[in-house]
Amino acid sequence: MKAAAVTRRIAGVDEAGRGPLAGPVVAAAVILDDARPIEGLDDSKKLSAARREDLFERIRDRAAGFAIVEVGPEDIDRLNILQATMTAMVRAVRSLDPLPDHVRVDGNRLPDLGGLSCEALIGGDGLCKAIGAASILAKVHRDRLMIDYHARWPDYGFDRHKGYPTAAHLDALDRLGPTPIHRRSFRPVRQKELF
Repeated sequence: MKAAAVTRRIAGVDEAGRGPLAGPVVAAAVILDDARPIEGLDDSKKLSAARREDLFERIRDRAAGFAIVEVGPEDIDRLNILQATMTAMVRAVRSLDPLPDHVRVDGNRLPDLGGLSCEALIGGDGLCKAIGAASILAKVHRDRLMIDYHARWPDYGFDRHKGYPTAAHLDALDRLGPTPIHRRSFRPVRQKELF
């Protein structure tokens, strides 16, 4: 008599928004369901916006579990971007129900997951489907937030650059100063603040 195979719950974790001057950093954690595979999962940066949107809905529908967490500009300024990212990742993993047996994180640093088995994978969003799924959830969620912010502050072009330090964004900062969603600890914002 064969023993029943034990299926491990493996969560993939990734973030979006470490480099922008405005908006939150977003982390997502995903546990995929082997019985409901999703074709086309990959690093979100390798996919078109339309493909990411399609996969976003399929991941939310088919995953065994997922969580998306934002850490806003005030916390980024207080903690620093690395610690804010780690905080978002911990909150995303801890929001999964049930908790995973193992966590794979994109990159070379691990958040403190309090004893959960975990590993860092450089380029993990292209190597591990669960991390790829997390990268898609984080990117689409953050992009949608920045489009919403564009409706409130249309002169900054958040719908196009998503808060990254493009020439157009830096020009808007020169002319208008920072908004409440700008990260004041980031040098380009500090240098452009109007008093």
